[in-house]
Amino acid sequence: MIEVRNLRKAFRNIQAVEDVSFVARDGEVTGLIGPNGAGKTTTLRILYTILQPDAGSATIDGLDSIADRRAVQRRIGVLPDSRGLYSRLTAREHVRYFGRLHGLGGADLESRIVDLIAELGMEEFADRRTKGFSKGQTMKVALARCLVHKPHNVLFDEPTNGLDVASSRAMRALIRRIRDEGRCVLLSSHIMGEVQALCDRIVVMGHGRIVAEGTADELRRQTGKTDLEDVFVSFQGGRQRDPASEKEAVHA
Repeated sequence: MIEVRNLRKAFRNIQAVEDVSFVARDGEVTGLIGPNGAGKTTTLRILYTILQPDAGSATIDGLDSIADRRAVQRRIGVLPDSRGLYSRLTAREHVRYFGRLHGLGGADLESRIVDLIAELGMEEFADRRTKGFSKGQTMKVALARCLVHKPHNVLFDEPTNGLDVASSRAMRALIRRIRDEGRCVLLSSHIMGEVQALCDRIVVMGHGRIVAEGTADELRRQTGKTDLEDVFVSFQGGRQRDPASEKEAVHA
């Protein structure tokens, strides 16, 4: 389970996240949605343990993302918005490298790599260097390294971005399977059809804050809208921060 309590994070004069609280429960897919610049990326990077909050807390299965950083890293699998493959490594080497970072090795790791290659349909390119991979191939490698250590909590940032229809459907099936195993899934996506199809609960961010949360049906009742895109727009009144400003600050 993922718990975020009164989280705050600023970059210079930009308040990227302000008093954000929500819970993502085991056995559910929780959607974290909002326009560019809403604070989603910053929130996720705090959960990834690569940023520290200015105030508040983020816990994974009761472990603090700052005080218990290494233990948290063992409990999470991360598919970030930037896939970041090493061009000189093969797909198989990527997965093996990340498995070893999580303390895996020997026959158990090699068996896990073989299973992931088969599950994700990577047989044709598993032993090719990743330079020049298509978006779909890149996504599969990033997903395999995310799942190699069988994390209880999985965080997906735009998981179907750039995928074709068949690959997108396979990704959604995988996310449902992870949820049905009783694990916790936190999903960020701009595709409202995907959010509606996958998410048990939805957390809507805007201007660095939580502006609404609930099931899709609860959010529809709150707004009087039937289409989830219209629901999303109705919660985003006013002008958002410049998304380029937040990204620049995050990378500063």
